[in-house]
Amino acid sequence: MSLILSDLTKRFGDFTAVDTINIEVPAGSMYGFLGGNGAGKTTTFRMLLGLLAPTAGEITYKGEKIGYEMTDSIGYLPEERGLHPKLRVDEQIQYLARLKGMKKHEIDEKLEFWLEEFEVPENKHKKIEKLSKGNQQKIQLIASIIHEPELIILDEPFSGLDPVNVEILKKAVKNLNHNGATILFSTHRMDHVEELCEELCILNKGTQVVSGNIDDIKADFGQKELIIEGRHDISFLKDFPGVIEMKTNRNKNVIRISEERYAEDIYNEIIKLGYFKRFQVNEPSLNDIFIAKVGRQYE
Repeated sequence: MSLILSDLTKRFGDFTAVDTINIEVPAGSMYGFLGGNGAGKTTTFRMLLGLLAPTAGEITYKGEKIGYEMTDSIGYLPEERGLHPKLRVDEQIQYLARLKGMKKHEIDEKLEFWLEEFEVPENKHKKIEKLSKGNQQKIQLIASIIHEPELIILDEPFSGLDPVNVEILKKAVKNLNHNGATILFSTHRMDHVEELCEELCILNKGTQVVSGNIDDIKADFGQKELIIEGRHDISFLKDFPGVIEMKTNRNKNVIRISEERYAEDIYNEIIKLGYFKRFQVNEPSLNDIFIAKVGRQYE
C-alpha cells in the first residue's frame, strides 16, 4: 500500500534538480519533505503527479505506477496557488470537484462543512479576489481535499499564514491523516515536521541527506543535548570527554555530546559541586542533524 520512489532523478539539461532519491512512504503516514528553496521538493511532487517525467528511476503506489486512473484518489495543493480570481468560492469549488467526479449536492454539503471547519462560512459566495491571502489558501486546500483523496500532496501548505490560521490548517491536516489519508507535505519549517510527521526526507540541492522514521533518525544520529541549570560554574566541561559544543546563558548551559554515555560521567562530575536545578538529556533537533549532515546552518 506504500508509495515508493526508486532512484528518482530529474535533470534539466546539465542541472540535476533531483538526484537519485530512494524513499518509502508508509500507507497512512504523515511524511515531511524538508528543505530550503531549490532543494527539489516541488520537482519531486510534480514527478509524483505525472506533471514531469523522471529522467531516471520510477514511482509506484500500491505496487503500480501512478497513472491518470488514480487521479480521483489524489489531492494536490500546489505551492503556486491556482484559483480563478473572478470566480466565487462556491463556483470555483464546484468546478474543481466536478472534475473529480463529485455530484453538485455532495460538493455543496462538503464545502459548507469545510468552510465551517476553517471558520470562514461567510466566504462561500465571495469572489476569490476579495479574500485575504490566508483565506484564499484555505479555499485552495478545500479544493485539494473535498473529494476525500487517500493520497494528499501539500506543497508548502502553511507558507504566508498567520499563526492562528496555521493552527487551523494543521488541525485539518491531522484529522485527515487520522481518518486514513496518506499525507506528504513539503516545508522549510523544521518545527512543523517535528510536530506533525512520523517520517521525513531532508533534501539539500536535490540530494537526499537523510530519510526515514524521525525517532529512528534521532536515535541513530548518536549525538545528544544536555541542559544543565544551576548557579555553579561548570565552564570546565567544555574540555570534558565527549563534549562537542557548550553554550552558556546565565545559569543555563546547553551542551552537545557525541554519545549519551558521556551524560553519566558529566552528571557524576557536577554533583560534586552541589545542587543543580536541572539536568536533562534531549534527543538532537532536526536542525542539529541538518548541520552535521550538510555542514551549515539550516535556513
